[in-house]
Amino acid sequence: MTFHPDSLPSLSGKVYIVTGGTAGIGYYTVARLAQRGAHVYLCARSEAKGQKAIEGIQSLYPNSNLSVLVMDHKSLPTVVAAANLFLTKETALHGLVNNAGIMATPFALTEHGYEEHWQINYIAHWLFTSHLLPLLLETSKTLPAGSVRIVNLTSGGHMSAPKPGIDFEDLSLTKAAPITRYGQSKLANVLHAKTLNKRYGPGSSSAKNGKGEIWTSSVHPGIVESELDDRALAMPWYMTIASGVAQAIGARWPTDKGAWTPVFCAASPEMKPEQSGEYFERIAKTGGMLQSAKSKDMELAEKLERWVEAEMKKQGYI
Repeated sequence: MTFHPDSLPSLSGKVYIVTGGTAGIGYYTVARLAQRGAHVYLCARSEAKGQKAIEGIQSLYPNSNLSVLVMDHKSLPTVVAAANLFLTKETALHGLVNNAGIMATPFALTEHGYEEHWQINYIAHWLFTSHLLPLLLETSKTLPAGSVRIVNLTSGGHMSAPKPGIDFEDLSLTKAAPITRYGQSKLANVLHAKTLNKRYGPGSSSAKNGKGEIWTSSVHPGIVESELDDRALAMPWYMTIASGVAQAIGARWPTDKGAWTPVFCAASPEMKPEQSGEYFERIAKTGGMLQSAKSKDMELAEKLERWVEAEMKKQGYI
């Protein structure tokens, strides 16, 4: 199918949150949702970075209704604080786009003892989402099915995850290549979307019993011009070459176009119920080739969910 953000109906009165909204795909996801009249909360690591992004977006779309939520995925207390602050400001949430991330950076642990890819790309988003789920579900109760959605940005790079998919014996993957650590975190994003769909999507007990219905998706945006590549200091040579070739033949898309599929999944009325929980590639397509068998493994998804829930409870974050 073809999709362009200009085809979206008015989003006036709707509220969205986009993590990693100061640059790259997140920035243009914020911009495109705001263009159609939504109130968008842009997550940034500092108020200054957030305000600078807002100024840039408002130069494109002067009537944009934008707010900053300060959070740093390296610090889980700030993630919880951002969610709690949002809950004091709004009584509805129509969409959450979990976009922030790092790719193939050198090995490092956060202050909480988690490998950086694992925490920044996966744990922080899981935690943020968990605190917002009650409001997302409540918002959906009085609206048509599909009005409330969660989008997880992933990558075809999830196919670089370790052989078991998620290595529960060594989640930091201390001896693995950076792209493997990245792949594991991106696989976790896909599994998270599938778990959420099973629990809250069309046909779920939550939807059937009137407790709320949330449509979910995971999105591989393709090869896109992004600051993510600039920060990928340890990206393997073959990915560097592939990115260069894509640039040369015009297959590397401008950043704005890379945001179109996340925007589709977050807000388009063209999305169908049976697409909830699915893995999307550009533009707004499901069933692509860049999806591993592990990304469809619901037993692995449930095991991961049990692990992260227990971990966050143990740490006192939920």
